[in-house]
Amino acid sequence: MAARNLTARFCESVKPVEGKQTAYPDTDVRGLELRVSGEGRKVWTFRYRLSDGKQRRLTLGLWVPGDDEAPKADTDGGPRPLTLREARKAARVARAGVDAEKDPAGDKRLRKAAARAEPVKTFGDLFDAYISACERGKWTPRGKVKRARSLADERAAYRLYVKPVIGAKALEQVTRPVIRDLLEGITDRGITAQANKAQQVIRQAFNYALDRERVAVNPALGLKAAAPVAASERVLSDGELRAFWKAVHNPAGLRSPEGDPVYLGRPMAIALSLCALLLLRRNEVIGMRASELDLDHALWTIPGERMKNGQSHLVPLAPRAVELIREAMTLAAVRLADRAKSNDAPVFPGARDPSKPMRPDSVTHSMQAVVEGLKIDAASPHDLRRTGSTLMTSERLRVSPFVRSLVLSHTTDTGGGAAVSSSHYDRNSYIAEKRAALTAWEGLLLEIVGERERSSNVEQLRSGVAS
Repeated sequence: MAARNLTARFCESVKPVEGKQTAYPDTDVRGLELRVSGEGRKVWTFRYRLSDGKQRRLTLGLWVPGDDEAPKADTDGGPRPLTLREARKAARVARAGVDAEKDPAGDKRLRKAAARAEPVKTFGDLFDAYISACERGKWTPRGKVKRARSLADERAAYRLYVKPVIGAKALEQVTRPVIRDLLEGITDRGITAQANKAQQVIRQAFNYALDRERVAVNPALGLKAAAPVAASERVLSDGELRAFWKAVHNPAGLRSPEGDPVYLGRPMAIALSLCALLLLRRNEVIGMRASELDLDHALWTIPGERMKNGQSHLVPLAPRAVELIREAMTLAAVRLADRAKSNDAPVFPGARDPSKPMRPDSVTHSMQAVVEGLKIDAASPHDLRRTGSTLMTSERLRVSPFVRSLVLSHTTDTGGGAAVSSSHYDRNSYIAEKRAALTAWEGLLLEIVGERERSSNVEQLRSGVAS
């Protein structure tokens, strides 16, 4: 077929020739071809010659419609989807390699041969290889390196729900029925979100194996979601907040539904209290480190790598929060004076490894135990965040949605062009507004739980954050 200047419209409209594979060379990038099989499968390839005259063909990826730089299909790690523009970019990269006397197709075969030689026999071996490749940036199915937090969540889901069932199984034994039974076993225990996370971990690990040609098919593809996850609307009432706060700080007498005593260590009680006071996520609270704190100025700076949006977050601390943090540091034997020598010292160290923070799931489990002991509707640490957020913008505090979003480290609620200006051009931390909002919220919460009487000072603070 004669070369032509390929266009997005042509690539989409070209029809297959039954029983024959047809190649359509591109005049814009020498060597780039759109190959269409007799069944209609469209693949981008790059043809080139080596210095010895031998001709090679490198498969670049699957064709997808469009002509921008965002793939229109998400295969979650399967064959790489490429628009026309992306295919041309990939072909130019390959051409540069050929001009440097490299063999892109030969190099790709060698990489796959090396991957096949990896000692991956069980699903546990595969998961370890997958995580290692993600950490080293060698496996980026969505075009970017996975964040440490995402990998930590995947490790937790694997350790708790996947490893006990299929970790030791040979890859060939991990079939669709086995995966389905594993997921149903999780959901039968009333666990939904983590069942979906476990399903995601299995699917992505097999996608890695598929790319490395360790397996021929991904048995997890096509399975429906393990559990439907509806957005929670749980907001605790004043009575529930009061009962929860008192139980957290004095758990004596609290019993599980089976009648067993509920044990809650003081560090965990402080962590749950800070979730309520600061309206932060559980992993952000327990990930607190001494190096991030400036208690003399009542400030806490959370680095971007620990925030969901990837941006650092400056948290003004109200008096009760500072008091609780100081107590937690005393319990953990972390001193602010030692910050230079112990930058990684966690304020909430784990029981097994004090050099690392306690696990996020332990916070959820502890709150679940307290809530069940109180015999109130199920609630999670994130529901504390939603409760505080709701009360902030209510008539009780009248905090503007804009300031509330800053406190929560959400995208601002200004909307439209103003949102663009806020996210890209406005680098203010709005510390005064956030401090007033968090101080007012702390005052209201302590009033609700009975630790403080309503005061004119609190009313003034509330007026200062009113919209």
